[in-house]
Order: sequence, then structure tokens, then C-alpha cells
Amino acid sequence: MADAAPRLRNFVEQLLGVPFPLRIRAWDGSQAGPPQAPALIVRNRRAVRRLLWKPGELGLARAWVAGDLDVEGDLYVALDAISGLVWDRGEDARGLAETLRDPQARAAARGLVRLGGLPLPPAPPPEEVRRPRHLHTRHSDRRAVSHHYDVGNDFYELVLGPSMVYSCAYWEDGGTLEDAQRDKLELVCRKLALRPGQRLLDVGCGWGSMALHAAREHGVSVVGVTLSQEQAAYARKRVADAGLTDRVEIRVQDYRDVADGPYDAISSIGMAEHVGAERYLEYAETLHRLLKPGGRLLNHQIGRPPRRDESGYAVDEFIDAYVFPDGELAPVGSTVTQLERAGFEVRDVESLREHYALTLRRWVANLEAGWERAAGLVGPGRARVWRLYMAASAVAFERHGIGVNQVLAVKTPDSGASGMPLRSRTWN
Repeated sequence: MADAAPRLRNFVEQLLGVPFPLRIRAWDGSQAGPPQAPALIVRNRRAVRRLLWKPGELGLARAWVAGDLDVEGDLYVALDAISGLVWDRGEDARGLAETLRDPQARAAARGLVRLGGLPLPPAPPPEEVRRPRHLHTRHSDRRAVSHHYDVGNDFYELVLGPSMVYSCAYWEDGGTLEDAQRDKLELVCRKLALRPGQRLLDVGCGWGSMALHAAREHGVSVVGVTLSQEQAAYARKRVADAGLTDRVEIRVQDYRDVADGPYDAISSIGMAEHVGAERYLEYAETLHRLLKPGGRLLNHQIGRPPRRDESGYAVDEFIDAYVFPDGELAPVGSTVTQLERAGFEVRDVESLREHYALTLRRWVANLEAGWERAAGLVGPGRARVWRLYMAASAVAFERHGIGVNQVLAVKTPDSGASGMPLRSRTWN
């Protein structure tokens, strides 16, 4: 009898303690769940074994990346429906061990073991990263950056579009992705009050978009640093093509090794998530040292809500294993505190949370529109990683599971003259 889907659904509901909101369709053709809901496709018994050996997010991620699991229907609707059950159940979620104390749950688990076949753990997909023992050394940071960014510039062109900006855009109604990314770069330049003749350090410069915009539109000289060889090569070509080699220098260099300050301004856009809690004060102190008195820092960084007990924070398993190895998110309050401890005066904090959700949806649309080419460039598994990571992140931003903030800080001199205008923003 074809009954895999009802049995799977029964165990999942026992595990979660609530009804499962998706339809399940199993390899034997059976289905169970709301008929109008998106379907979770369980392609084989190996998917069950992955979930048995790694219950929760990492098991789901391995099954998804390997193609053992899929979603039929609207991926965003599916992720939104299960996000509160799997990804962000909070600090009070019931653990697996507690769940399995229930006799019915134990019976369902035994049935799932029988359903999964031989109880051997499937090997993780090859896209999974082995976590290094020493985090945020220069070597481990280079390795982590290479894993994420050195997958091929052609792939990033497909996903990001012509702007080649890999961070939250700044949207107005009806604008294109390229318009919104240009507006974000301009927003950063205006917050830094860039003027011709100044020196800007762009930390984590990516493919050079910020450096090019600041040099071309504001007449500054820019040093951009990245740990990615592929990014640097691409950025240098863009700089040469734009005729800006006299004003823009792209280096493969750790920010901790920059020694030619002081700079008038520093931009750090989407880089600080790689720094880590243990190194964050060092990061802030390094940037403070590299600025002139009166110089400004614009720190654009993804954050998370604070926990009642911060010692219980754990890095997201899927993101750590497949997307950003060693990446850590901190509450914006912690970021502000560390910047202030380093000597900065924090002058403005702006949340762009909804803007990032819109940006990610555009990137997903680009990936889906060029799916065959993307899979050919990086392999089907890596393409599936990106589709899940970006779509799930969009839902997380929409649900306030994570946010993104621009923090403007000044190296205020002893005189106290910050150089900031009395009114720095206009509110609608």
C-alpha cells in the first residue's frame, strides 16, 4: 500500500507538536495534507534517512541540496508556512529529545526508521563545508570568503545583474534592481559626505561597485580591499575599463593589514558579518585607527534580534555549512556598543530590513530565469543552495527574523566638533 506520505506527515506533526502546513508527496505516489498548499516532494527514502540522522535544519538542507527534497508550488509560500516551525521557533521550542519521550512520537519515529530503509547515514552533499577548528584567523577567513565568493564571476553576474552589488539595495516604487543598487551606493556616499580629493577605504569591496561609484560620482580616491582573488580580478578590469586606475586601487588584502591610513572615510558594506563576535572589537578598533579625526565610517551589516540569553546563540546550521562558513550575526545594539568601545561616536542608525527582502526576491527571480545556465556554471547542488538561501532569507527579512542596518559613526576629535549637520535626515 502506498502510505509513505501519511506516515511522514504523522511523524513530522509528532515532532513539531502542531499540524504541518504543507502537502507531502512521497516517492511511492502517496500524498497527505492540505490539497491547495504547496507540496513538499520527498523523492526517495534517502531523504528520510537524512532527516533521521540530522533532525532539523541541517538534515532538511542536506536533502534539499542533494535533490532528495523539493517544493512544488510557490517556494516563498512554502517557506513562510514552515519558517515558524523549523527556522525560527525561538528559544522555547521543544527539542527532539523531549518530543521522543512521548510514546506516540516514539512509535512514529520507529515507523519512520522502517520507512527509511537501511539506517546508514548518507554522505553529506559535496557542497557542504567542513568547519575549521580556529575561527576568524586570516587563513580561515580567506578560506570562508573563497568558498562563498570564488564560485565564478559569471554566476554572480547572472544573479546580481549589471550592478554587481551583493548587498541590500535601496528601493523606490517602480525602480529596477540596478536603480535601487545605484541609489544605495549614493546613499552611502551622501552619509559619508564624500568630496573631491578625499581618500575612501572600502572594506570588503566586492566587485568594485562602491569604489567605482565613489570615484566617478564624487571625485574621491579609493582603496578597495577583498580576500577574494576572483572579485579583485573582476574589479580591476572594471576600473581599467572605466579609465579610473589613477583613482581606484583594488587589493587582495585583509583589512587588518591595511597600513596606509589615515583615510577621510571608510565604507564597510556587507562585510562585517564575516568578522565574528570575538574579533568585532578588533575590527572596530582597526577601522577607527585608519580614519582621520573627524572621519566617518558607514557600517552596513545584517543583524538579528537579541536573545534573552546571548550565550545560547548558535550560528545557523544551513548558512554555516553551505553559504557563509563562520559567518555570525549580532544584534544592532551589540554592533553600536562595540563601535563606541572602539572610540567612535555613533550618529545614525537606519534599518533597511524591507529593502533587503525586495532585493533578495529580485536575485531569486534572476536565478530562476537563468536556472539551466546557473546549474551549468556552478553545478545543480550549488544552484539549489543559492535558491534556498536567498528565498529563505527574503522570508526571514519579511518576518523580522533578521534585519540589516546602516550605522554611521564618526571619529570625533577631542574638540568635539563632529562635522555633522544639525539635521542629517528628512523624514516623510
